[in-house]
Amino acid sequence: MKGLKLNLPKSATQIKRNINKIIVYALMSTALTLGTGALSTEAAEADLTTVYHVYKQDDFIGTVTDKNEVEKVIEEKTNSLVEVYDGLDLELGKDLSYVPEQVFQSASTANTEIVLDKLENELTVLAKAAVFAIDGKEIAYVKDIDSAQEVIRQLKLDFVTENELKDLENRRKSTHLPLPPLKKDETRLLDVKLSEDVSISADEIDPEKILSIEEAVKLFKNGTLEEKKYEVQPGDVLGTIADDHKLSLQQLLSLNQELSGESVLKPGQKLKVTYHEPYAKVIVDKEVYREETVDYQKEVITDSSMFKGDTKVKQEGRDGLKGITYSITEENGRVTQQKEIEETVLKEPIKEITIKGTKVIPSRGDGNFTWPASGGYISSKMGYRWGKVHKGIDIARPSNLTIKSADNGVVLSAGYDNGGYGNKVVIDHQNGYRTIYAHLDSISVSSGQTVPRGSKIGVMGSTGDSTGVHLHFEVYKNGNRIDPLSVVGK
Repeated sequence: MKGLKLNLPKSATQIKRNINKIIVYALMSTALTLGTGALSTEAAEADLTTVYHVYKQDDFIGTVTDKNEVEKVIEEKTNSLVEVYDGLDLELGKDLSYVPEQVFQSASTANTEIVLDKLENELTVLAKAAVFAIDGKEIAYVKDIDSAQEVIRQLKLDFVTENELKDLENRRKSTHLPLPPLKKDETRLLDVKLSEDVSISADEIDPEKILSIEEAVKLFKNGTLEEKKYEVQPGDVLGTIADDHKLSLQQLLSLNQELSGESVLKPGQKLKVTYHEPYAKVIVDKEVYREETVDYQKEVITDSSMFKGDTKVKQEGRDGLKGITYSITEENGRVTQQKEIEETVLKEPIKEITIKGTKVIPSRGDGNFTWPASGGYISSKMGYRWGKVHKGIDIARPSNLTIKSADNGVVLSAGYDNGGYGNKVVIDHQNGYRTIYAHLDSISVSSGQTVPRGSKIGVMGSTGDSTGVHLHFEVYKNGNRIDPLSVVGK
């Protein structure tokens, strides 16, 4: 019997069917040879051999006599790529499968060398990797789950400290322990997470797609690893460049901060036109304790016995203090929510109470003059003295140095007089009378001010032409000087 020869099938299913045919033919062949004796049977068995049909998924590659030859090519190829993809766990030939077939050697169609040459160029190289996905869409790949976790950690560390992150992790492991109260201006991290639901899974992918940790972090932050630039052409303006690259003018200016809306562009100038929109933002929830001042309230009480314009502080005000715990949410470092969750009064404020006079100050005197000093005696009367007229009286040695208005009136002038009076106040009593107070150490009123009888207008002194501390006091009626002692008495 001549050797059985079958056409090579194109799929694994077909080859299995063909094997069944071989078995049937082999049985028939065996039956035929029974009549010829044992020698013919041994010869037929010696002519059988096993070949392997190699498939890449469902595509037929060829037939080899020894599948170890294929495995050797895979191993050599893997070793050659180890340095190229340093640190990656590579997988080659995982999509290959073998279908064995027993054929007569004389009918074998094995083409091992051709298959090996073909596999050298067509072997699929895969690497074990961790896959980042958002809403089911794969966005990035790193070499393993640990690297993926490090990417997430580094994204978080842009907005929290290493110590805060460790403290949060420790507290999550010890949920039964109570949290200590926060100190002044102390912040406690409550949670840090990404704004999107980022899943991490294991898979095998093209090693060319695998990013380093640094590249993956940058991709998450920017939404892209490419930084496109546009070269300004003659006639270009910012608005058209923004429109052409699907940017708003504000986005274009934020990318090129050296520009303003009025900038004149020059041909050849390079502009950034890649607007970064992160794949995910970092959301930080925290609480902070602050001590804040509570402003004291002010209350004004009126008093009809005090002149209008006069005030007196009855009770000094004092600020209070309160401790407030705030819950704060930040998105990429920007506060998006802040609310007060607890407030404690540490020191009550004290209200300021001021008494305000409402009594109307009469600007017109009634002619009843009072003594302009606090006691004292007349050290010099009006009349001739030292060969010239003394225009008023001098009052010295009072019980205190306060000088008072002799009657209601309006301050006509208040200031220094170079004619020898020194600091001088003149009051018009709006009834024909005027009074002069001279040699004052200081003045307590100003021109135009209404003063009541007995109110302080200054302090006794010795300014101007003076031989000692005293008050020089003059009185005028309808423009004529009169003796003060005719209208005042101690």
